[in-house]
Amino acid sequence: MDRPFYITTPIYYVNDVPHIGHAYTTIAADVLARYHRLRGRQVFFLTGVDEHGQKVQQAAAKAGIDPQAYCDKLAPQFERLWQRLNISNDAFIRTTDKQHQEIVQRYLRELFERKLIYSDQYTGWYCTFDERFWTEKDVVDGLCPDCKRPVEQLSERNYFFKMGQYQDRLITHIKQHPDFILPTSRRNEVLGFLESQKLGDLSISRPKSRLSWGIELPFDPDYVTYVWFDALVNYVSALEYLPEEKPAGNHFWPADVHLVGKDILTTHAVYWSTILMALGLDLPKTIFAHGWWTVDGEKMSKSRGNVVDPNVMIERFGTDAFRYFLLREVPFGQDGDFSEAAMVGRINSDLANGLGNLLSRTLTLIERFSEGQVPECRFPDDQFTEDLNLAGHDAHAYSDNHFSSLEFNRVLELIWKIVQACDQYIEKTAPWVLAKDQNKKVQLNRVLYRAADTLRLLCIHIYPFMPQTAEEMARQLGLSISFEDKFKKTPVTELFWNRFPANTKVNKGNPLFPRIEPNKLTGAKPVTDSSTPAAATTQPTTPAATPVAAPVAPAAPAQITIEEFQKIQLKTAKVLTAERVPRSEKLIKLQVDLGAEQRQIVAGIGKKYEPEQLVGRTIVIVANLKPAKLMGIESQGMVLAAGDAEVKGLVGIAEDVDPGTKVK
Repeated sequence: MDRPFYITTPIYYVNDVPHIGHAYTTIAADVLARYHRLRGRQVFFLTGVDEHGQKVQQAAAKAGIDPQAYCDKLAPQFERLWQRLNISNDAFIRTTDKQHQEIVQRYLRELFERKLIYSDQYTGWYCTFDERFWTEKDVVDGLCPDCKRPVEQLSERNYFFKMGQYQDRLITHIKQHPDFILPTSRRNEVLGFLESQKLGDLSISRPKSRLSWGIELPFDPDYVTYVWFDALVNYVSALEYLPEEKPAGNHFWPADVHLVGKDILTTHAVYWSTILMALGLDLPKTIFAHGWWTVDGEKMSKSRGNVVDPNVMIERFGTDAFRYFLLREVPFGQDGDFSEAAMVGRINSDLANGLGNLLSRTLTLIERFSEGQVPECRFPDDQFTEDLNLAGHDAHAYSDNHFSSLEFNRVLELIWKIVQACDQYIEKTAPWVLAKDQNKKVQLNRVLYRAADTLRLLCIHIYPFMPQTAEEMARQLGLSISFEDKFKKTPVTELFWNRFPANTKVNKGNPLFPRIEPNKLTGAKPVTDSSTPAAATTQPTTPAATPVAAPVAPAAPAQITIEEFQKIQLKTAKVLTAERVPRSEKLIKLQVDLGAEQRQIVAGIGKKYEPEQLVGRTIVIVANLKPAKLMGIESQGMVLAAGDAEVKGLVGIAEDVDPGTKVK
């Protein structure tokens, strides 16, 4: 049996308003937890809140209430959000828990008795917001190097942990364990920091005369514990009293993954690692520091009023759409930019036109041609199933590696290749044509079965990312899959083809993801035609007289020479993917295969065609047209279509020819 899997998020400051950053970390942790449960591993998923420190004490005083009452009021805001986001955490720790405080004091006493904590006078620059001291060389223009807020000079006696003596040992550990700090760029940052300067000792106390809201030092009642020592210990203290089966420390520790934002990497990679070394405990296997989200290109801040509230996103777009967007849009570990326009684009292209449309069209075909039951499948695979089989194989074969590297967007890319391959499979086999010939009933059943079986596989693959959607898909497919048993293992054979129970009655329901019109969103800016001057939108008070011109005979088209025509390169292209361009009724973005290369083309055919109608078709394009940008998206060619003011149809090839064939 696989070793248990232990994953943690940071514990969030209780007086923070939950925002997109909190949601991002916690959703990522939830996806990993659900994935490993499906693989049969026992999982312990921990999150919670940090309730001590000067910021909490000051906020409580400002509110005129006791700090504990203040924390009791605010802590549930995170728990409620996790419920709305479908977070499957096994425990929620609060640093005001009595058991946690006792364990922190036990570790402090142990380090003090081993003379790894000492008392000394210290003078330095103190940042109240970050609750940490800075040296003279760290402070620039009287501002904290992290939060850019003013610092104040303090001189006081405190207790210090001998962190510096573990510097060489930590450097060696990082070098010997390449996966200890990820991504690699963050690992290099920490290593560069440790190798370029001497690591000092860590102040782990605050005098009660300045800060009383904290865990009292067991060896000096005039001091409380520095909030970061208190907070970091939660990762091991929780294992002593929160799991259902106790004690669980040796069972789950060391943690498999600590998920953190890049702003708190140093406290985890350096402070926490040296504390663990001093306590004789193993270091976590991986500390993964992800990037930050900006909003429409700007840093999030309360003063700018652009903090993204996950609760609003859930209400506007739905839980699963929000979860999907955060992990699909940006490689995990890099910084990302959030915009509602980008989210609407993802929902419409990937979820509505992609996954949702595939489920709807498949169930419609089964209802029309198989009396609403998934038929038996007795027809062997043919050339049409090759791409579909390959997409399913790749998702099964490579997902584990991508999950191990926390490459969530790569996993989702593999899953959506299955969606695209199934759409193309349906187009190539044309079940609506097979249904007209009674002699092809067996082939028709094969197509309907394979499409349904693909959706069954997709239910399993998307479950960690979009659990509610997976459950609803299974329900509409008539399957009795239940993912909510946290320790239920999905047998490997369920990820193979041809496991759909024949004669299952489907239950087609509402669309999974209805398309969203960007200009109909609450709070969205109206979409205007950029070619129309703003003044033209104002109606004049008195209509102007419109002169009537005499009819003019159309001019004869300008003639070109054969040499000029030969400059135009027309080639056949196969449409691989198609999706609507956000905020445009006409434009569709195509990815096409030209044989030796793939290109992106933006075509104004959206009023005539839905994207799913285009996938798999062979079209004709102008291949040597200079690239241009339409709605900010580069188009590397032009699609040929018939029509005057409106598109009537695409130019195609009657015979089956290879992509990239010249059209003469």
